[in-house]
Order: sequence, then structure tokens, then C-alpha cells
Amino acid sequence: MRPTTPNPSNPNPDAPPELGPRLLALTARADAALARVLPSEQQPPLELHRAMRYAVLGGGKRLRPLLVYAAGHALGADGAELDASACAVELIHAYSLVHDDLPAMDDDALRRGRPTCHVVYGEAMAILAGDALQALAFEILAHDPHGGADARRMLEMLRVLGRACGAEGMAGGQALDLAAVGRGLTLAELEHMHACKTGALIRTAVRLGALAAGADAAALDALDRYAAAVGLAFQVRDDILDVEGESAVIGKTAGKDAAADKPTFPSIIGMAASRARLAELTGTALQAIRGFGAPGELLEELALYAANRTH
Repeated sequence: MRPTTPNPSNPNPDAPPELGPRLLALTARADAALARVLPSEQQPPLELHRAMRYAVLGGGKRLRPLLVYAAGHALGADGAELDASACAVELIHAYSLVHDDLPAMDDDALRRGRPTCHVVYGEAMAILAGDALQALAFEILAHDPHGGADARRMLEMLRVLGRACGAEGMAGGQALDLAAVGRGLTLAELEHMHACKTGALIRTAVRLGALAAGADAAALDALDRYAAAVGLAFQVRDDILDVEGESAVIGKTAGKDAAADKPTFPSIIGMAASRARLAELTGTALQAIRGFGAPGELLEELALYAANRTH
């Protein structure tokens, strides 16, 4: 039975904060696929390849690959058709984290419970690792043997991924984030910033899975509404965890946003309103995928996970 619309204090009190067995199996699939597409640590240039593998294979929620798989499964695609998109979107995510953690950006020493890439390999190698991961993402997607038969669809997938990375996506969102430090933002400005910085790649993950599965316009529209809500809900939950979480649990430095005087949902609208907004967004996401029925259950589980996760 599908869950009811979440309440403000807990989007779904019966939803586990961790992933279920089907999604865990897909996480393992994504990990195996990523290990295959990344260059070997024994292949020169050794230090660069080791930094790339360190950045990607050091754990993580794999939310974006899971969204690729879940969207594809909702439309009848299997894992083999979705692996390239899942890897591409996660490589972009990993590159963005490597660069975000740099001293010139968010200046963080902890990521996924481990020292950040630049702490281990130095700033210069971390920058190069991020650059190489971004390039590899497009190479993998362009050479996907399952997508090559439809050139128009492949070009659209490449365009969607490129847009998510650029000035209208992650890079633009990060620029807005840097400019916002120490000054007040309205709720609308904050949500726009995160729709670019975090939400763009989440929406792209869902869209890539849908495009790989041959989605029609109606399915794409419903999935985009779902992904937009999940992307923003993910960030609201992140901001709540930054206040309430512990570094050892969330895998990064807790309280860092407040210490850096960065605008967050709790700092602008307070914790109670942040929880209410989280519940509202989760309800919007669940409503958007009602029409998919049982094939959309993985999407539903991911929406609830994004709202209830502990790290």
C-alpha cells in the first residue's frame, strides 16, 4: 500500500531511514559498474588515476545512479540499458564534490567519513581528478552500446548532462552559493540556488533513466516534477542534518554551514518550517509518480529515503 502524504515532523514515520534490499542491490550494481569504467590504479598517470578512484569508490549513497535505475525500471528498462547513464551521473557528482571541498570553495577536510581528495592527494591533483572525472562521464555516455542505435536520443542525453553541469546547473548554483555567504537570501532565492547546485543533477539522473527507457512526453513531465521535488527535499534534509547531525554519522563536518555563515533552510525559515517544507516536497514527489503504479515503487522508496535519511 502506498504511503499517505507525509506530516511536517516526519515525512513518513514508518519509512526506514536506509535503503531497502532492491535498492541495495542496485547500489552494488552501480559500484561494480563504476569500478569497471574508472581507469586502473596501475595505469599511468598513477597518482591521477588513484585520486579519481579514491574520489568515486570511497562509499556514498549513490542516490543519483539509483534514481537513474529507478526511473528506467518504472518504464520497463533493465540494468544493462541504464548502467552508462548511472555511471555518468555519479562521475559528475563525484567531480563536483572533489572541487566543492577545495580550500577555494567550501574548504572541507572530511567527505564520506574520510579525508577529502585534496587532503590525500594535494590540491593540484584533486583539481585534475575532478576535471578527468567530468570528461570521463561524457565519454562513457557517448559510447554506451545500448544507446547508440538512437543518435537523436543520445545527443539529447548528452545535452541534458552538459546543462546540469554548467552555468544553469551545478556551476551556476555553486557561484550563487559562494556569493550568498554572509548575506541574507529570501526563501525563493535559496530554493533557486539549490535547484541549480543540487537539484539539477538529481533531475538529470531521473531524466537520463527515463530517456534511456524511451519515455514519452507525459512520463518525462511527471518524472521531472518528481525529481524537482526530491532534489529540493534532499537539500532541505541536508540542511537539517547539518544542524542536528554528528560528523561521524553524516560523514562530513557537521555545523559547517552555520560556522561559514551560509544561508540554509533552518537559518532562513527555522527548523519547524524546514520540516514542514520537507514534508510538502516529499508529498509532491509521491503525488507526481502515482500513475506509474507498482513499477514506480523504487522511485517512491527513494523519495522517502531522501526525506528520512540520517546521513
